[in-house]
Amino acid sequence: MSVAEANLSSPVDTVPTSGDPILQLRGVVKQYPGVSSPAVADVSLSLQRGEILSLLGPSGCGKTTLLRIIAGFEQAQAGDLFIEGVEMTRRPPEKRGVGMVFQDYALFPHLTVQKNVAFGLKGSRRKSHQAKQRQALRVQEVLTLVGLEDFGDRYPHELSGGQQQRIALARALAPAPSLVLLDEPMSNLDVQVRLRLRQELRDILKKSHTTAILVTHDQEEALSVADRIAVIRQGQVEQYGFPEEIYQSPASRFVADFVTQANFLTAQQRELDLWETEIGCFRARVTGLVNAQLQPNSGEMMLRQEDVVLLPDPSGNGLVRDRQFLGREHRYTIGLASGGQLLARMPVSQAIPVGTTVKVTVAQHTPQVFINSK
Repeated sequence: MSVAEANLSSPVDTVPTSGDPILQLRGVVKQYPGVSSPAVADVSLSLQRGEILSLLGPSGCGKTTLLRIIAGFEQAQAGDLFIEGVEMTRRPPEKRGVGMVFQDYALFPHLTVQKNVAFGLKGSRRKSHQAKQRQALRVQEVLTLVGLEDFGDRYPHELSGGQQQRIALARALAPAPSLVLLDEPMSNLDVQVRLRLRQELRDILKKSHTTAILVTHDQEEALSVADRIAVIRQGQVEQYGFPEEIYQSPASRFVADFVTQANFLTAQQRELDLWETEIGCFRARVTGLVNAQLQPNSGEMMLRQEDVVLLPDPSGNGLVRDRQFLGREHRYTIGLASGGQLLARMPVSQAIPVGTTVKVTVAQHTPQVFINSK
């Protein structure tokens, strides 16, 4: 049983107690006509109230399709979807109590910030005076929450991209939905703004006690914003868990490569937990099942860039071919005798010149060996 499936043990046909998941998916499938592989393939997962879940994966993996199924913009061919214990599989978007922040924000250019946010509030146009006052109070409340309380009379084009993103978030939060869905909300922003807004987004969601799902292909964004991450590959949940768990103990070769952007070295088993690579022998833990194309005693050892240690040594096993300055650290490209290469990150205080022969080793921890092909 997967982590995602293990979280689905409680019944879903009743109104949940405070400890029940706010969202549950069971065996959700989405198949587009004329396409051989399903966009979403038998996905089961759950999300607790107040948590932020990131759907992380490369382009075309099915993460946005899954988000749209949750929102009600796409219909699944199979499976069940529950929000707050209520079956929502066939209900239209407006009946699900879900807020949505689109990639392009979808703001109305002819409306002020206040009116854009008020648009997210339901109700008749013929409101009583008290109802109008309550609406104005709620609009100001969410604008204050996102730090735009002094910009209500502005128009979207008069604000920056980061401020427009916060308008879209305020509009989604205004009706106090059970769940807020965010589809790549920071992908249109430049790097510096995106870095700052990651923390702002998490702070706003936590301060408002909002449950949210964030779709992204950015590993750092997912790791820094989310409480839990579902790594999506070819329409399936490859791994579901806490950010630290996914980074430190990836469940497959794909997760290890996509999330950690690690190095991989061919490894041969010499003892029960001793594996030999071209840079030396290391104690390692094994992940995965034996693949028929590989011998049972061979696999790939994962070495994260920050775990590779370089020591200048004329008789070493690597050559510094390139060095990139990343601010607090350098990233080195190390050539190996086999013709392969490793990437290593080290503090700028330990700068090693290009062309230096180095001894390549591994930080003192237990590396991970994958003996499957995923």
